[in-house]
Amino acid sequence: MSIAAAVYGQFRRPHGYLGRLAGWIMAHRESNRQRNAWTVGLLDLQPDDRFLEIGFGPGLSLELTARTITAGRIVGIDHSDTMRHAALRRNADAVRIGRMDLLTGGLERLTAFDGAFTKVMSANVVQFWEDGAAAFRGIAATMAPGGTCATTYMPRHRGATAQDAEAMAERVSAWMAGAGFGEIVVHRLPLVPMPAICVTGTKRRVP
Repeated sequence: MSIAAAVYGQFRRPHGYLGRLAGWIMAHRESNRQRNAWTVGLLDLQPDDRFLEIGFGPGLSLELTARTITAGRIVGIDHSDTMRHAALRRNADAVRIGRMDLLTGGLERLTAFDGAFTKVMSANVVQFWEDGAAAFRGIAATMAPGGTCATTYMPRHRGATAQDAEAMAERVSAWMAGAGFGEIVVHRLPLVPMPAICVTGTKRRVP
């Protein structure tokens, strides 16, 4: 296996030296930074929001949310201890004052957050979920009625095309609708070498 292939494989679950290298790439690649900032912007954050990021990586989006969410709560989950340590360093002040919690784990952690969040996001993790429909049902269960979920995807695999992003947008839209989200919108961001899509939806209020 080439070094490039080994590093690419780390984006699923970064660990060890190569995981730290993958985290450095995530934090410094311009398209990643633009994609994360764009996704955060689509959420229209408010100072008292209760925010969750699934798969926070090196903590770029968390850092941005902490600038706005000053009276609410910020939580991140990521199944990589390597990424958790990187995100802790990046967001040390917010963690120290108790405004942000960073947890190690995957979707199984969602059961602890019944109705807790007004905003939820993920960026380039949806492709790793084995059961997308179940994942969005779990996400919906963590959210307060009227809350907004944003799921961003930018294809990075070999031979990726813009059509791959559009196909994912269709799948995510269907999964979100099935999980009880409404007002579903597909947003598009032209990036190099590939466009990104973000699907947003609002958890329906119980009549």
